Amino acid sequence: MSADFDLAIVGSGFAGTLLAMIARRLGLSVLIIERGRHPRFAIGESSTPLANLWLEILADRYDLPRLRPLSQWGTWQATHPHMGCGLKRGFSYFHHSPGKLWEACDDRSDQLLVAASPNDFVADTHWYRPDFDAFLVEEAIRLGVDYHDETTLTACDIEADGIQMAGTRHGISFQARAGFLVDASGPRGYLHQALGLSERHYEDFPRTRAQFSHFTGVGCWADDNRVFSDAPFPPDDAALHHTFEGGWMWVLRFNNGVTSAGFAEVANLDQPPIVEPAEAWRLFLERFPSIERQFAPARLIRPWARAEPLAFRTSRCVGPRWAQLPMAAGFVDPLFSTGFVLSLLGIDRLARALEAGCPESALTQYEADTLADLDATASLIGGAYRVLGKPDAFEALTMLYFASASFSETALRLGKPHLAPGFLLRSHPRLGPAIQSLLAEAGRQPTADWVARVSETVAPINIAGLCDPKKRHWYGVETADLLAGAAQLESTPEAIQAMLHKCGL
Repeated sequence: MSADFDLAIVGSGFAGTLLAMIARRLGLSVLIIERGRHPRFAIGESSTPLANLWLEILADRYDLPRLRPLSQWGTWQATHPHMGCGLKRGFSYFHHSPGKLWEACDDRSDQLLVAASPNDFVADTHWYRPDFDAFLVEEAIRLGVDYHDETTLTACDIEADGIQMAGTRHGISFQARAGFLVDASGPRGYLHQALGLSERHYEDFPRTRAQFSHFTGVGCWADDNRVFSDAPFPPDDAALHHTFEGGWMWVLRFNNGVTSAGFAEVANLDQPPIVEPAEAWRLFLERFPSIERQFAPARLIRPWARAEPLAFRTSRCVGPRWAQLPMAAGFVDPLFSTGFVLSLLGIDRLARALEAGCPESALTQYEADTLADLDATASLIGGAYRVLGKPDAFEALTMLYFASASFSETALRLGKPHLAPGFLLRSHPRLGPAIQSLLAEAGRQPTADWVARVSETVAPINIAGLCDPKKRHWYGVETADLLAGAAQLESTPEAIQAMLHKCGL
């Protein structure tokens, strides 16, 4: 095969394939080159309100109506019920001490529930990536994208007038030429290797590792802990986190009987090399008997995957006629489910650059924003790792994230993006530096004083009733909180009511 294309994309995960569809809507000829084949396992499975909003925005802007229902649970189930999906009403956290059964404290200080939606219909989702990514590839092909899977690239020559690629597919020589190349192949992926790009470590971030897989038969956490009858949402219908000093575990349930689970922790470089995955899992469960009980009936249905080091950041993500999508440029950690929104923000920026003909100024700005988003995320999660063993400090740190995310989402829905510049408000002239300062001090300052400063700092963007001790660590979605924050959003209660009505609330 030998052909010329306006755009070539290496990798057919959701981000690369979504960008391919957008490029087709812009009138470009597009080639996707994939080393594997679908359906396949992929990490990165949990959406958030801000990610779903960006999926809505991109679907509407680029006329992709079959994708828009995927932005919330109810419309997904109504239009694509055959695709594996999980119901995500919010974030639930349970703090554990090694060797001890988890028992709910009377004051609920060992748990945290933060709702992201008031009901199931408008809830977020977990994406069962074998189904989700395969669906997007089918949609891309339907739109005219040229798709080649099971293809190995062996050469990439960047020339003045294009990029020449060569490789093999099923033993047959493969050649293609493109005006622009986008790497969507993930951390330390295709262009990182082909161009010999260097890494740049995140400042003040620990070396971490992760182990993860898919299971069937996982027990429900709330079934063993019947203390959630009046909770704002069922804790298992969420991104469920088990936290402990130095690490955490995720449990994401899909509606096809599969559960995604894994754990991430600070790697102790003084210890011998990590044991085999099955033994590491046994030792992990042995440390936390309540988690062991939850997984007692579970069955592993695919081989374990591992990542060490887990975090990655490239030194550069654009060049002459090429760019990396955010997940190829870097990765931090799945804590707080930031991966999807970072990818969608990158798709939005790169799509605008493609629409403008990829001028150097647009690519330079794309790189600056992409790397700044990754660095801001690393500051957030690096701070979280330092306080995972301190539930009060950890909860306060999450308030920095949840306040920023909820304020940003609402400002966008109200058509006021200037109020929330940059991911985690990193470009806000006052709040950006204040939040980064608090993250840098997390776990390094007296906890009570630091927690009080967090509450004061988020007050101007706290439109979700966060940091309220009367709620006793359970935060539901309450319209009254949002209406009370109208002035903070330069809006009125009437305008917010209209926005909620438009969203189906």
